Amino acid sequence: MLIQNQDSIKNVPKETLDLNVLELALNSNPMIKSAEVYVAVNGTLNAEIKQKRPVARVNTNASYYIDDEGGFMPLSSNYTARVPLVTGYVEKNNLKHVFRVAQKVEADNFLKQHVVEIHQSVNGAIALRLRQCNFVVNLGSLKLLDKKINNLKAFYKKSLKEKTLDKYSKVNLQFDNQVVCTKT
Repeated sequence: MLIQNQDSIKNVPKETLDLNVLELALNSNPMIKSAEVYVAVNGTLNAEIKQKRPVARVNTNASYYIDDEGGFMPLSSNYTARVPLVTGYVEKNNLKHVFRVAQKVEADNFLKQHVVEIHQSVNGAIALRLRQCNFVVNLGSLKLLDKKINNLKAFYKKSLKEKTLDKYSKVNLQFDNQVVCTKT
């Protein structure tokens, strides 16, 4: 980016370099979380870049990533991240509920392996779609989210053991201390 957007800086005295301008040029890129530009003692120009990391991909009327801090991150033409897809009613300036679920998915090995879609309805209710399962998991609100996820894991493990996963169309975790399923 510095080579493309700045004049040549070879053989330029370090006193004439404006490092703030170079940092601002890097930080203006929406894929960069932070950049630090400095000149080492030996005279070489260094740039330390921290890149944003996607945790979910929103696919509504506009497509973009949600980064690891809950902010907007544009899609890249060079790279596609393997993260859950977010569908439904999602506003770019209000990603907190979807981001919270995406964080849980990223932090939990079971969820990371199985969750392929996070759906948010108009009323803010969250539903999940799992890999190789035909049913929808209704989480509802995010109250007691950890408990709901533990219930999902227990249900999944038991149903997998009994080979009954393909017999359900809905799994509802909205109620306290129970998993309500609808058979197909």
